[in-house]
Amino acid sequence: MSDTLDILSFPLFGISPVQNQIQFPFGYGLHLENYSASSGHYPQVPHEAVPSQLNNQYVADYHSACYSIPVQSVMTPSVGPSMLNTQQSQQLYSGAPHPVESAGGPTQGAISSASHLHTSVPQSYSALSSHYSSLTSSSVASQGFPLSSGHYAMPTVSSAVYPNLSYPSMSIGSPYGQVFTSQSLPAVGQFEETNAFPGQSSTVPRTLPHQVPLGYNSTSWSTSDFQSAQDNFSRNHTGSQAKASSQINTGIVLCMQYGGYVNNQASSAPAPLSSSSDDEEEDEEDEEAETNSATSSPAPTPQTSRAPKPFGYGYPTLQPGYQNTTPSTSAMQPSNPGITVLQCSYFFQQYPGVNQLSSTLGGLSLQHSQQPESLRPVNLTQDRNILPVSPVLAPVPNLNSDLRKLNCSPDSFRCTLTNIPQTQALLNKAKLPLGLLLHPFRDLTQLPVITSSTIVRCRSCRTYINPFVAFIDQRRWKCNLCYRVNDVPEEFMYNPLTRSYGEPHKRPEVQNSTVEFIASSDYMLRPPQPAVYLFVLDVSYNAVEAGYLTIVCQSLLENLDKLPGDSRTRIGFITFDSTVQFYNLQEGLSQPQMLIVSDIDDVFLPTPDSLLVNLHESKELIKDLLNALPNMFTNTRETHSALGPALQAAFKLMSPTGGRISVFQSQLPSLGAGLLHSREDPNQRSSTKVVQHLGPATDFYKKLALDCSGQQTAVDLFLLSSQYSDLASLACMSKYSAGCIYYYPSFHHSHNPAQSEKLQKDLKRYLTRKIGFEAVMRIRCTKGLSIHTFHGNLFVRSTDLLSLANVNPDAGFAVQMSIEESLTDTSLVCFQTALLYTSSKGERRIRVHTLCLPVVTSLADVYAGADVQAAVCLLANMAVDRSVSSSLSDARDALVNAVVDSLSAYISTASNLQQSTLIAPNSLKLFPLYILALLKQKAFRTGTSTRLDDRIYAMCQIKSQPLVHLMKMIHPNLYRIDRLTNEGTIHVNDRVVPQPPLQKLSAEKLTREGAFLMDCGSIFYIWIGKSCDNSFIKDVLGYPNYASVPQKLTQLPELDTVSSERARSFISWLRDSRPLSPVLQVIKDESPAKTDFFQHLVEDRTEAAFSYYEFLLHIQQQICK
Repeated sequence: MSDTLDILSFPLFGISPVQNQIQFPFGYGLHLENYSASSGHYPQVPHEAVPSQLNNQYVADYHSACYSIPVQSVMTPSVGPSMLNTQQSQQLYSGAPHPVESAGGPTQGAISSASHLHTSVPQSYSALSSHYSSLTSSSVASQGFPLSSGHYAMPTVSSAVYPNLSYPSMSIGSPYGQVFTSQSLPAVGQFEETNAFPGQSSTVPRTLPHQVPLGYNSTSWSTSDFQSAQDNFSRNHTGSQAKASSQINTGIVLCMQYGGYVNNQASSAPAPLSSSSDDEEEDEEDEEAETNSATSSPAPTPQTSRAPKPFGYGYPTLQPGYQNTTPSTSAMQPSNPGITVLQCSYFFQQYPGVNQLSSTLGGLSLQHSQQPESLRPVNLTQDRNILPVSPVLAPVPNLNSDLRKLNCSPDSFRCTLTNIPQTQALLNKAKLPLGLLLHPFRDLTQLPVITSSTIVRCRSCRTYINPFVAFIDQRRWKCNLCYRVNDVPEEFMYNPLTRSYGEPHKRPEVQNSTVEFIASSDYMLRPPQPAVYLFVLDVSYNAVEAGYLTIVCQSLLENLDKLPGDSRTRIGFITFDSTVQFYNLQEGLSQPQMLIVSDIDDVFLPTPDSLLVNLHESKELIKDLLNALPNMFTNTRETHSALGPALQAAFKLMSPTGGRISVFQSQLPSLGAGLLHSREDPNQRSSTKVVQHLGPATDFYKKLALDCSGQQTAVDLFLLSSQYSDLASLACMSKYSAGCIYYYPSFHHSHNPAQSEKLQKDLKRYLTRKIGFEAVMRIRCTKGLSIHTFHGNLFVRSTDLLSLANVNPDAGFAVQMSIEESLTDTSLVCFQTALLYTSSKGERRIRVHTLCLPVVTSLADVYAGADVQAAVCLLANMAVDRSVSSSLSDARDALVNAVVDSLSAYISTASNLQQSTLIAPNSLKLFPLYILALLKQKAFRTGTSTRLDDRIYAMCQIKSQPLVHLMKMIHPNLYRIDRLTNEGTIHVNDRVVPQPPLQKLSAEKLTREGAFLMDCGSIFYIWIGKSCDNSFIKDVLGYPNYASVPQKLTQLPELDTVSSERARSFISWLRDSRPLSPVLQVIKDESPAKTDFFQHLVEDRTEAAFSYYEFLLHIQQQICK
């Protein structure tokens, strides 16, 4: 290999001898000497999984000592894409179910036939306009992570220790009664939670009781059932598909798949980062926990049916201080022990019947009270001013005041329905989607952080104790998800808040729905990884000419000391054009050393031990390199880009530890593995017919991402291009490794200053925000509910376990749910998400969010609790999948039918409404407007010139943005700012902030005498009318008149005028509400850039799209058919 390795010397750099090719070390332990972990911490490894569904060849042994878990057979329908349109709203659909493994090795024939790549789970999706989840039980192929391999023994001590717990003088009932800054939070590694989620209704033989946690058995097994399960098991391993047909009532089927986690050409995955001894240690822990769990509370005998029990059935009458007498057994145990209904810890009195329940919980049933505002009928075609004057807030669940105070913030956890239908049939009647929108790692100013040797969890379903569990007495609590009765550990009897003993219901874990635990060594199997950052930089001619290197290097120099990490933090750099260049930054060198590998077909690491260096030990060499890089390639004429080989080298370099790879790319990869060719036809950008090439051209980047995910490495992509770069293919490197994507079209440091400013601001946030490494996330829900589809940048390990090599506070996720069993036994349901991660400081942490919602039995109650923004965001995620798996036109039709079917169902159930008018409940009055806005968004619009990369990036944002940011992308906020007054102002940090009313997104609201601000989330537009008052232009913009305002104005000057202070205060307030600082662009009325502004006026008609009023008439016409 000597002819493939060159040592290049340039003025700043010295030269040292170069070794021959070094065999790349797979396996974590080989590089332990490069960093140390504190003694005694041998944390859990999150990658205890075999991604068995990657395909026949991609059967990487993520875990050398895989769990011996019996295979579970699940029959699920597979919904295939079909050519559907708005006229097909009454079609019937039949699909063949696919057998699916739930834990174990690779399975053939268990994957949907769609050939496209998708971000979520390879499975059938629900009908968007009909049965959102009726026939969509999980077809998630297990990807190797055992579903229920046991639980952990909980150590019990006599007293609690809370070294990291600090509490302000806030009421105990406050959701954030404990203050702990989240800015220094570490990230957590991997869940050792390997049980099946509560709502799963998989068929499991009774001879395997450990596969079915207590409270999960809903039906008795017969001999035929068991034989059927054996047949299913056999089919799973032969690849044959069970043939079954089912019918979906009405509407278009939204069978949206973002690409399966199966690839027929995938290569072997790298070795896991854990050792066999660690694996055996975890197996022993699981077995011990399994034994303890089984002996402490035996599973009840399954029953085919149960009579509904009133809320609080079987609970003893206890005062808040608890009675000392032991309740009688008959008073505590219903006819089906261990499967009683939920009771919140705030209600200790007996509730003998359902009648008392309504008044006690503040009226969960809306039938016995005055009609709520959310059910007020709105005539959409007559009421033209439906947009509220202030931003739309999340609906508040109809719970009593105590539960409402304790509930999780909608900024973290939000459901599309705040009233959960009791049955799937009721949900089908409502024709509304059921799902969750998550923002689990968002920045929090107040977060209770708890350190304890005992983390209290349900011994059956592994739910973390939370405010919505029921304390039967001082020593026992009932899980609010599976209803199992658990013992209260001795340590949990002590309350660190009051320093009192015997009040477990006042512990911080039970007083806050969002908490963070410092995980014990039970949750770890290897030392927590250090923060490792690798930057892979394109230095081809296009990249150098665009000038991004200067901005990146300068941002790194400014924020080098702010990178999250500790004394073990490591950093490295790779550059590439037609070759791959490495940089030796080993401590002791007088200057950095460049090492060039020209053999891109067999790329290797020239000096593996000196390419990733300790940030603090080699800081001066790193600064020298960053100062030199922008000028090193100034005279390059190399136009080729070997991105694929550079990524292969980066993967080899990061595999021993894991971490984050930041890739900066400026053009289409043209050399080596992963090379791409232009697929875009510029003449088809305005096509109203088929939009092609929404999926990747090669599986190289997906396979590489899966390899990276297996080694706890995420890949973040910064695409700075002036021409088509096939983002549909390149984005896979981030989608499947839990990375993030940044896109800067037409980037040039001088020709496009707005993009340069945006890159600077994005980099500052990107380099300094907190980060979680080697994370996993599990979502649990009350028995009877089932989660079946995930959306976001992630890797699905099993039916309810998500692998996130990195997690950042700007990432959002979505999940779809169905109701598998009737919820007649409970009046409340709960959802809990637990995110286990390793912080940049090397701590394992677990962030837990718990959401509680009421169960309702009437259709009116379902509509009253609809969260229209959450529903639109979930439908947007589903539509992206549909666009890739089927076609863009199918996705658009499905979105329209979602509105048609939901409003049609509402009108048909309201006997007092005229069938010829378009009526919506107040909770859904914005549904048509938001869907129209979504149809005009870059991801889904047709007939308007849209670059393919722009469209793909919009789809990527929909799949990964939190709800609050996604809604501004879909439906921006428009304000008039030339007449800001003190009326309705708010005071924020001694600053007076005006609150102008929201305006309709229509040109009819614009006036040439005014100035308007449009908040699109990542960008602010200020449109100035031709006849705008000169006093505003002078006092706010700093120019004497309209004519003197420049075309490219991106900042407001700080002027000592009342108008300037008001405008800047309002814009600053908007900026402070989001993590990324938006770019400001001032647009004059005759400016060419006004097209960017006017395309967001979604209520207006365009050549290719309806106006809002026309869209309403179209909806009404479809309903009346």
